[in-house]
Amino acid sequence: MSTHSNDIRLSLQGASSEIAVIALNRPTKRNALNDGLVLGIRDIFQNLPGSVRAAVIHGEGEHFCAGLDLSELSERDAGQGLMHSRMWHAALDCVQHGPVPVVAAMHGAVVGGGLELASACHIRVTDESSFFALPEGTRGIFVGGGGSVRIPRLIGAARMTDMMLTGRVYKAAEAERIGLAQYLVPTGTALDKALELATRIASNAPLTNYALMHALPRIAEQPADQGFFTEALMAAIVQNAPEAKARVRDFLEGRAAKVKKE
Repeated sequence: MSTHSNDIRLSLQGASSEIAVIALNRPTKRNALNDGLVLGIRDIFQNLPGSVRAAVIHGEGEHFCAGLDLSELSERDAGQGLMHSRMWHAALDCVQHGPVPVVAAMHGAVVGGGLELASACHIRVTDESSFFALPEGTRGIFVGGGGSVRIPRLIGAARMTDMMLTGRVYKAAEAERIGLAQYLVPTGTALDKALELATRIASNAPLTNYALMHALPRIAEQPADQGFFTEALMAAIVQNAPEAKARVRDFLEGRAAKVKKE
């Protein structure tokens, strides 16, 4: 698999290589994002092996991702800036709307573009060392990697506005409470938890996972009557898959595990 960067690594885990583990590997730069790394993310998600059912993104070293690498930021005119932002949009769209669900394992800095990357994932796990910020507002720039669309859907426009206007930093527990993460775990265990979740996700019927990734966000934005109709279509399509039929038979005939309090 070719990428545009040596700063990102892909490994496969699981008995059937069903878990893709994507590591941001610029620890001396706090995994700050440059164009090569962003294009590397795009290339990996466009070329995932067919065995993969779920993916995990994490950062090597002490941080998940400290945002845009400002040392590589060049002056651009408006047209160049527009196209650069759209390149980021296309790359992170490959994460959000790719073939498999993605879990972010976050620790240390989850800042600026790092938070934009995390918000493109479907599940976010943070350990207690994480801190979250959007410093673009205090640096005279604006988010350009999809954050103005994705982050308000997690925490609301008012909270994002506050983060950008004031430079507010959220600690891990606060971030989990407001919706920047769904899981809060002890320091040093985010990757383990993310792999546990990815393994569970990979055991689902693939078409169900695909519907949750692609249909559910669209249904949430549709008027109710359109949403109900889309839901009915997706329910009919998903339950028609052979694997779904086999799973329902297993449940009806007592072979499937029942839901219980963990």
